[in-house]
Amino acid sequence: MVDVQGTCDEQYAAVRDIFQRNLDSGADVGASVAVLVDGEPVVDLWGGWVDEAHTAPWERDTITNVWSTTKTMTFLCALMLADRGELDFHAPVTRYWPEFGAAGKEGVEVRHLMSHTAGLAGFTDPLEPEDLADWELCTARLAAQEPWWEPGTASGYHAVTQGYLIGEVVRRITGTSIGRWFADEVAKPLGADFAIGLPEEEDGRVSLVIPPPPQALDRIDPALIDPDGFPFRAFTNPPLDAAAPHLSWWRRAEIPAANGHGNARSVAAIQSVIAGGGQAAGTRLLSEAACDVIFDEQSNGTDLVLRVPMRFGMGYGLGGELIPMGPRACFWGGMGGSIIVMDQETRLTVCYVMNKMAPDIIGDTRGFDLAMAAVMGAVGAGS
Repeated sequence: MVDVQGTCDEQYAAVRDIFQRNLDSGADVGASVAVLVDGEPVVDLWGGWVDEAHTAPWERDTITNVWSTTKTMTFLCALMLADRGELDFHAPVTRYWPEFGAAGKEGVEVRHLMSHTAGLAGFTDPLEPEDLADWELCTARLAAQEPWWEPGTASGYHAVTQGYLIGEVVRRITGTSIGRWFADEVAKPLGADFAIGLPEEEDGRVSLVIPPPPQALDRIDPALIDPDGFPFRAFTNPPLDAAAPHLSWWRRAEIPAANGHGNARSVAAIQSVIAGGGQAAGTRLLSEAACDVIFDEQSNGTDLVLRVPMRFGMGYGLGGELIPMGPRACFWGGMGGSIIVMDQETRLTVCYVMNKMAPDIIGDTRGFDLAMAAVMGAVGAGS
């Protein structure tokens, strides 16, 4: 058996059992899982190895790239600014970023950036991977770009671009980068070990993600490899592979949709603010009214990029056809499998972070199985 460390209340023993089984079977190499209720930990487990060669164990403070789970941190920054009266989700983006109004985007509202409905799911002009570290270049390209579809009419997953779009609005309002603002206004007050733009001195704690094997061509939806289709255009410019976090430029950059580094404990500690109606462990970052905004449905239908049914609120994903959830629950996850779920009804937060990536963009069942076990534990605790 792989050694699993940490703590787990017996009410949530099923979470520990699934976590152990995934490590023992090889479904996971190294991973962490955290469950919080009312902002307090009831599960905090980690185990396995930092690499495929099993050269070192996954430790309590091991961190890894969580891919699009990073987006939830970007959402939280925007929600906090809205709560302070500095940002209006229904205002045109040009109120804060005048240059954005080029190419017919004068009517695009901030809420469209939050919900993947802005029509800017990828970059039109060619970029090299390292260009993602050039904030001014990426934001200038998006400001000048024509939308791929009529903004506000449908969602199309803004896999990388969403972080620059929301992040530039945050920068125009605060005068500082979103990575720095997040560090000062979110991570520091909560004592959370999460960074958007990782300092070099933290590299020794990083478990580099393990890219999945390539998929057989007969398993790939032809629409995903149509060079004229939205999915192909969104995911191939720049040409980026799953090993990008192995490169120092990626870790140093601020890519607020994709390169956050943390573990299940730190992600859950931050996002438990949402489950707690704006506060966690005695620290309030949002009013309850600001949290309510999350559940204002912005889009509901087949996503033009992911090609699956998606329902988006203000930033976060909401329960729908693909992922049934309660009316006061929201979530998001990262490429390869990381996931974070918050439920205000049970005041439950569940997070799973791992290094071994699944081959599918929208992840696999490892995190969902842990989340369901946590939900059942919470239901049992309340009965």
